Amino acid sequence: MNRSFNKSQTLRCFDWTEVEVKSKFGAEFRRFSLDRNKPGKFEDFYKLILHIHHISNMEVMIGYADVHGDFLPINNDDNFFKAVSSASPLLRVFIQRQGKNLHIY
Repeated sequence: MNRSFNKSQTLRCFDWTEVEVKSKFGAEFRRFSLDRNKPGKFEDFYKLILHIHHISNMEVMIGYADVHGDFLPINNDDNFFKAVSSASPLLRVFIQRQGKNLHIY
């Protein structure tokens, strides 16, 4: 299958100042980007995730798959920054309701 890219898509792939984020909650996926060098605070990221997935009325756990495929939590500024800075090229974020076991697919 041959897939064509326009100029902006090609350039975006090589833009290392942004990190593409793909978040999953249940069966729903959302995509957005963050500034790799200034991702902000974990609290702001948490609020963004709740807003994007329309789940502002529940507490959730957020985690990501690292480069080795291990699931790691994102629950403070330090591991949020680590997740963003080590993303290559995509940061896969998994959201689970608080108290449930997390299953990565």
